[in-house]
Amino acid sequence: MSAPLEMSQDGPLCVLTIDHPPLNLFDQAMFAALGEALEALAAEPPRALLIRAEGEVVSGGVDVHEFEGLAAMDAADLWRSLIGTVRAIEALPCPSVFAAHALCLTAAFEVALGCDLLVAAESARFGLVERVVGLTPSMGGTQRIAERAGPARARELVMTGRLYPAEVLEGWNVVNRVWPDESFGEKSLALARDLAGGPTQAHLVTREIVRRASREGVDSADEATPQLSSALFETEDLKGAVRSFLEDGPGNATFEGR
Repeated sequence: MSAPLEMSQDGPLCVLTIDHPPLNLFDQAMFAALGEALEALAAEPPRALLIRAEGEVVSGGVDVHEFEGLAAMDAADLWRSLIGTVRAIEALPCPSVFAAHALCLTAAFEVALGCDLLVAAESARFGLVERVVGLTPSMGGTQRIAERAGPARARELVMTGRLYPAEVLEGWNVVNRVWPDESFGEKSLALARDLAGGPTQAHLVTREIVRRASREGVDSADEATPQLSSALFETEDLKGAVRSFLEDGPGNATFEGR
């Protein structure tokens, strides 16, 4: 694994840690390391993924040196690749959590928006600030903000380029949970561990149903639900959980993702 990222295992949970001091900038090395990590995770999926960061900030965003002298054709190729990175996170066959403990800008924020859940510490702030270099977010952040918070909020967040506190974005449904700084690491890890220990196959069906409802409408989700949900009856997890429920009561089942 390349230097800017560290991959570790916590039982069935994979923890991917951004560690590229001093600002955890997204540069060629970071993009390459993230791509390598996602390829490895797709080949050998964990039960859940937690993405977090070390340091005083989650990330100061993209290293602007990456834009210097970039031609339009080359930029288009770059953005296709980076949107593909976010989509690769969304396609992982396991639930994902992004934990933001502090300032989280541009590329890191867009990566966070590709995760199933985004949690934040009280002091965390977020921004898509590409306007300062005459750009608009191009890793899929704008459209994913629109999906979570609506088009008006997406235009406001991107066009103003302001920094938004975690509490505000929780109210916009961009951030799922905000926790006190002192307990944030513990709580975010506990959430990810809970997902890793749960019915991950059912979680993937939940993700697909929500995605269809959001992007294609409730009718599309209704049409897809019977087939998606019924397939779970072939999984060992559901069979074992039903048996456990009938024999031992609720809350005693164990899941292995099969």
